[in-house]
Amino acid sequence: MSGHDHSHGHGHGGAPGETHQGRITAALCVTLAVFVFQVIGSLLTGSLALLFDSAHVLTDAGGLAMALLAARLMARPSTNRRTWGFARAEVLAATAQAAVLLAVGLVVLVEGIQRLFHPAEIASREMLVFGAIGLAGNVASLFVLMGGRSRNFNMRAAFLEVANDALGSLAVIVAAIVISATGWMQADAVVAMLIGVLILPRTVKLLLETIGVLLESTPAGLDLDKVREHILGLDHVREVHDLHASQIATGLPVLSAHVVVDQECFHDGHAAMMLDALQHCVAGHFDVSIEHSTFQLESVGHAEHEPGAHH
Repeated sequence: MSGHDHSHGHGHGGAPGETHQGRITAALCVTLAVFVFQVIGSLLTGSLALLFDSAHVLTDAGGLAMALLAARLMARPSTNRRTWGFARAEVLAATAQAAVLLAVGLVVLVEGIQRLFHPAEIASREMLVFGAIGLAGNVASLFVLMGGRSRNFNMRAAFLEVANDALGSLAVIVAAIVISATGWMQADAVVAMLIGVLILPRTVKLLLETIGVLLESTPAGLDLDKVREHILGLDHVREVHDLHASQIATGLPVLSAHVVVDQECFHDGHAAMMLDALQHCVAGHFDVSIEHSTFQLESVGHAEHEPGAHH
């Protein structure tokens, strides 16, 4: 029996990718400033949309703070206790951010419906000014985060937080214009509900993706049936079982499998060549490149002596 882990030059347990702490810190500072201005604005104007947008901004500031903490944890080296370091911190932070955003979105929808039936007087001009201030801050944060938004779950969540803020601020501005032009106070409640609707779809998508990682689901885009089929197509391979694939963090999929090979491979030195063939197979043949792979080579009949079910 022989086992091997393949990493193609990556440290076994180092957190992959950049953490973008500087980008997140700058976005957090801008977001906190926007929150202060919008709270003042909501108190002066009586706008529900502006009030909920400021609550949304505060939630996003908390999310960015979590993202910053996760980025710092991800930069820590691996240890014997945590062999992957804190690479999964980005997934935990993104999951928490998405869950909070989902709750905020639902609350906004409920409160917006109530406000439709009980509209309040809104100072539309002041609402417009504070909405514009919020939008300017959001746009600045988006430019800061834009370069790293696709690097990992953590940066995706941070970018999503600020993008939702920007949409919320834009909606506040539209509501202020409608109220000023028509006097229809319910526009404030409609916009508050729109902010909630804007939050929900992408938040649910991110939440499902991060939960999938935490549940050790097979990485998106990787078909294990095709992986099994391709491995079985290699010379000397008789069977594949205990095939598992999961994802530690963004860009860090892992795979393990027990591979039954011809008996002579263990006597003629061919086992080492088999390992190389298996590693190159999963690292280069599929759309999802798996550079961290572990294979256990077995002789025919060995599986009968292993505990647990095989598949």
